[in-house]
Amino acid sequence: MNLKVIFLGTSSAIPVPNRSFPSIAVLRKDEVIMIDCGEGTQRQMVLSRIGFGRKMKILITHIHGDHVGGLIGLLQTMSMLKRTRPIEIYGPRGIKGFIKSLIYYLKIELQYPLMIKEVKEGLVLREKEYEIYAKRANHLIKGYSYLLKEHPRPGRFNVDKAHKLGIPKGPLWHRLQSGERIVLNNKIIEPNMVLGPPRPGRVLGFSGDTRPDKKLSEFFKGVDLLVFEATYSEKDFDKAVENMHSTSVEAAKIGAKAGVKMLALTHLSARYENPLVIEAEAAKHFSNVIVAEDLDVIEVPYPDSGEPFKRYRL
Repeated sequence: MNLKVIFLGTSSAIPVPNRSFPSIAVLRKDEVIMIDCGEGTQRQMVLSRIGFGRKMKILITHIHGDHVGGLIGLLQTMSMLKRTRPIEIYGPRGIKGFIKSLIYYLKIELQYPLMIKEVKEGLVLREKEYEIYAKRANHLIKGYSYLLKEHPRPGRFNVDKAHKLGIPKGPLWHRLQSGERIVLNNKIIEPNMVLGPPRPGRVLGFSGDTRPDKKLSEFFKGVDLLVFEATYSEKDFDKAVENMHSTSVEAAKIGAKAGVKMLALTHLSARYENPLVIEAEAAKHFSNVIVAEDLDVIEVPYPDSGEPFKRYRL
C-alpha cells in the first residue's frame, strides 16, 4: 500500500513564485491527512489531482495566518462541490472558535458534517490501521508537532503451515492473514499458527513551526520520514531564535539524534533564493536530507521492504 507525502506549499510567512504557503497532504488508501492549510492550498490540490471528495482529516499545527489562511476557502469549495462526506479538523485551543466564526460571518452553509477537536499532548486519534499523536511545539504561540504511526502489519503467511493444517486456499487464508481466528473441522486455528512475526508499519513526523529541543528528538525517535521546518540558514541563527524557528543545521541535528531514516526540510524563508544552500548546510550533519519543493512527492516504503524512498515532482 502506497504512502505518499505531497508538499503542497513549502514557504514560510511570505510566499515566493515557486513556493506557496505551508501545507502537506499525506495520501493513504482513499484518505487524505492534511497538515496545515495555508492560503492557496485548494489550488495546489487541483494541481496535484488529489480531489475534494476523499475521506479527509486536517491537522493544524498552530493558528498563524500562513498555516490556516486557506482553510475556510477549502471548506467552502468542498461544500460548493456538494461534498457529503464528513471532515475532521484537529488543532490547538482556539481552532474551533476560529473556524466557526469565519463560517458565521462569511455566511457559509456547509453541505457535510464538520467535526472540530482541540487537541492536547498525547494520542489525538486512533483508527483501525494507524494512530496520530501530538507533542507541544516551542513557538511564539501554542502549537503542536504531529506523529502518524501505522499499526504493525500481520506477519507473512506461511503456505506450508497452512497446508499441513489442512486449510484450503481461499477465504480462510484471507481471514487468517487479516488476523482473524477461524474454525475448521471443529478446531480453532489462530492466526499465529500460520503467520510469521508482526511486521512494522510506517511512521511519519511533522514538526510545525518550532525551536528544536530534546523532547522533539525523543518524540520523533526512529521515524521513517521526518518533515521539519528549516526557516533559516545557520548564518541567520539569531533570527531563528528571535522568531522561534529552526535553522537548517538544527533540523538536521534533530534528525540525526532521533535516528530518522529521511529528513525533508520545509517552511523556507523567502530570503533564500537558492534552497541548495539550506540543503548543503543540513547535509553536513545528516546525509539523507532534502529541501522540499512545492508539488514534490515522497513515497515512504515499509521499513522491512528493502526499498528506497522515492521522490518525484508532480
